Amino acid sequence: MAYTAADVKNLRERTGAGMMDCKKALDETGGDFEAAVDALRAKGLAAAAKKSSRTAAEGLVGVAVAGTKGVAVEVNSETDFVAKNEQFQDFVRNATQVALETASADIEALKAAAYPEGGTVADKLTNNVATIGENQQLRRLKHVAVTNGLVVPYMHNAAAPNLGKIGVLVALESEAGADVLEPLGKQIAMHIAAAFPLALTADELDAELIARERKIAAEKAAESGKPAEVQAKMVDGAVAKYAKENALLSQLFVMDNKTPIAQVVEAAGKAAGTKIALVDYVRFQLGEGIEKEETDFAAEVAAAAGLK
Repeated sequence: MAYTAADVKNLRERTGAGMMDCKKALDETGGDFEAAVDALRAKGLAAAAKKSSRTAAEGLVGVAVAGTKGVAVEVNSETDFVAKNEQFQDFVRNATQVALETASADIEALKAAAYPEGGTVADKLTNNVATIGENQQLRRLKHVAVTNGLVVPYMHNAAAPNLGKIGVLVALESEAGADVLEPLGKQIAMHIAAAFPLALTADELDAELIARERKIAAEKAAESGKPAEVQAKMVDGAVAKYAKENALLSQLFVMDNKTPIAQVVEAAGKAAGTKIALVDYVRFQLGEGIEKEETDFAAEVAAAAGLK
């Protein structure tokens, strides 16, 4: 598998490793980017995988709530220019509200749902593509709900009310009132936006991610030359640390960097005189998981001009 200078640059940005180390890692892995990341980490040349705030697609994330329920929806566009378009923003806002009101199970169900101005959500999207002149896609949605309590929304760097690039929902189950749950939910939501948890609890972390971390930890431990039983403890410790740092309830609250989120919620419940449980959350960051093709503008201009 071949690789390019852009791959080396991206690997440096992802891992913080030196250029030559990145190039060597790509050579050793045949250009496999993720394998190169793991190789650098196993050699101690890279920090833990960065949760990059760089996003690979344009568009908007919308959030909508109604007391005990909420939904987040991501809609992609080709350029940030369209994301600032009022017509596009209205569509994201309305589609998110439709998803909330109809409890659409997935994107296909949302597309088939009735749009406020007539027709379906899919019809309106098709019309937007035609009139704005740029491809747009409904990408994903997720609902959260509680029986009693509150779902609290938060939009990091909002482009408009409830629209932006990082949308968060926090589901708090409790008999406590909104005066208690809303400020607590907002603080936790801000933490989620910044700390990027991968699951609510350690048990809910993706098994493939845990296996990957265990493999990296085992390679590091093997290089230590210590006895097998010591290596096994080193591996278990590294995996436990990874799980603790990536599960929301065990993450340290960004406001003080010392109190686990579970204890923050517990303390709020004690202060309110009733139990509060953080039962679910959503964190949608625009473009997560989408690889955006990088282009060389100068090369494009030269190609258009018929130059080499």
